Amino acid sequence: MSATAPVRAAASPDPGSAAALRRLRAGAGRRWLLWGVLSLTVVGLLAIAVWLARGHEIEQVQRALERDSLEAVQVLRERLGRNLQDLHGLGAAPADPEAWSAGAARLLETHREWLRLEWRGAALEPRAARDSPFHTPLPAEVREAMAPELQRLCQQASVQGEAIYAPPSFVLRAGGLGREVMTLCLPLQDGARTQGFVLASYTLDELLRLLPTSLTRGQAVAFTELDGTRLALHGAARRGARLFVAQQTLDLPGAPMLLRLEGGRPLPDVFPNVLTALVTLLSMALLTALGLLARDIRRRQQAEAELAEALAFRKAMEDSLITGLRARDLQGRITYVNPAFCAMVGYTPQELIGQSTPAPYWPPERAHEYGARQALRLSGQAAAPREGVETEFMRKDGTHFPVLIFETPLITAQGQHSGWMGAVVDMTAQRRAEESSRASLERLQASARLATVGEMASLMSHELNQPLAAIASYASGSLNLLPAGAGGDAATARELRTALERIAEQAGRAGRVIHSVRELVRQRSTAPQAVAPRALVDAVLPLVQLQARKLGASVRVQVAPELPAVWCEPTMIEQVLLNLARNGLQAMAEVPGERLLTLQARLPTAPAGPALLEFGVADTGTGMDAPVVERLFTPFFTTKPEGMGLGLSLCRTVIEQHGGTLVHAPNLPRGTLFRFTLAVADAP
Repeated sequence: MSATAPVRAAASPDPGSAAALRRLRAGAGRRWLLWGVLSLTVVGLLAIAVWLARGHEIEQVQRALERDSLEAVQVLRERLGRNLQDLHGLGAAPADPEAWSAGAARLLETHREWLRLEWRGAALEPRAARDSPFHTPLPAEVREAMAPELQRLCQQASVQGEAIYAPPSFVLRAGGLGREVMTLCLPLQDGARTQGFVLASYTLDELLRLLPTSLTRGQAVAFTELDGTRLALHGAARRGARLFVAQQTLDLPGAPMLLRLEGGRPLPDVFPNVLTALVTLLSMALLTALGLLARDIRRRQQAEAELAEALAFRKAMEDSLITGLRARDLQGRITYVNPAFCAMVGYTPQELIGQSTPAPYWPPERAHEYGARQALRLSGQAAAPREGVETEFMRKDGTHFPVLIFETPLITAQGQHSGWMGAVVDMTAQRRAEESSRASLERLQASARLATVGEMASLMSHELNQPLAAIASYASGSLNLLPAGAGGDAATARELRTALERIAEQAGRAGRVIHSVRELVRQRSTAPQAVAPRALVDAVLPLVQLQARKLGASVRVQVAPELPAVWCEPTMIEQVLLNLARNGLQAMAEVPGERLLTLQARLPTAPAGPALLEFGVADTGTGMDAPVVERLFTPFFTTKPEGMGLGLSLCRTVIEQHGGTLVHAPNLPRGTLFRFTLAVADAP
């Protein structure tokens, strides 16, 4: 019995060691399970990678074939376009059947894709035809069968004014074979009239042979209908494990087709290239991931340093601004102010941040208005105007000052509206500058009036010479007529009376000029009147005719009596007309031949804006050179020895004061035309 006791003891293991063994076995099982899952994951990833790589290579083969199909379609379109140009050139040849046939023969020698070229008249009557030397001519019965379709095709081409292709048709040849033939009808037009047609018959087989060998080597190229019916085939696909197909539409007017490329490509190898490459790429990816992780840590540290520098830079920039910045949250509480805003209102940031309505810098008497406006803004019912809002703030010491506020929404990185940012500009200096500018402007206006007085004084001395000369002329004539008038001649008495009336009229005119200058000096503008255009011209016509007779020139007046009246100060406008007329007469003083001065008034041909009437003074002088045109209205610039250089400058000033413009242009065939505009009296 003593011998069997240890055996039983050995046969019954210790419960503690059994539990430890179970734990070890369970741990080993979990590790094997983990490694199995990891292995399966790696194998699955490798299988997926192999499948993706193989699919990528197949996709690359398909893309290469599609690129070839696109290139083939482009080549065919370019060749068909050049063929159209050749046919246009053939249609532009002289209308001689023999010459046309010779040109068609030369073209057929260089275009194997053409079977036949025909020239037909406007009624589709045959004029000339030529068959290709490389192909068997089309039988007469085939051409007769195709005649109705060709007639319809040419009628459509004539209506559309462009070349039209007929749908391909099968033509049977000797030996039971046939070919697909496509006919092109090109209308020959002279403007909107059709003079004739050029018919070109294509063979689709030869058309496919136009493709370069790089596109047809090892693959088949075919024309098919849109429903897939094959029309013509060129080449043969290379034998391979898989057939790749690509097709593109060749959209010809009247005959759309599909260009189909079929290429046999061997399937990509899986072993050993792809698998080896994948293992290498996975190893490199692991190393790259570690490198990227280290680089990402360095970039994070660098980004944090740059962010700190950017915050410091932004803080320095905000502190250096002279524009006040103020941020508020959605409840209207101030969340940020910069030093410029604090200096503007006289409060510290601690006194402002967290403050709500009413703000301490609001004037008490306007707090209700500001509060209502801020409540409207915070509710989202009023958008911030782009030009800003002018208002008034109050400093801590109680002084008021004007400000201009620009506010924009504050948007977080997540796109949420968190408040409003306002830029506040102190307008005190600007208001002071505006007051100073206003005072300076008033001083400049006073100086301008003094300068205008000087110009008008010069104008008065410049313009009174003509009325006074006329007075002297009429007075001399009156003295010469006095003896005859004393004898009792009635006609002489009437002439004497007319002369004396002219003297009184010109004397009154000189008085009105002086009166206008006096009114301008007293800062009082003369009242505009509604004056008929003919009256303005008639007022200066006697003086113009007097000077014209001295120069041997004639005066023509083109003023319709039904023209509307214009608003103007008559004396000033008469001076402008007189000055322009006198300049025109002086420009014709040395011109040989006819000397004609035209005074005209008319409505503009294409009115735009308010109703205007256009006056014109045209001469037949020598015109003006470019240097003179550049300085024409410059004060004190003149081309006359006795001139002062103020006439045209003052004329332009007078017209601009009346709201018009004074311009000049060449008066063809020779001379110069000055035009100015005045507002119509009954215009709004």
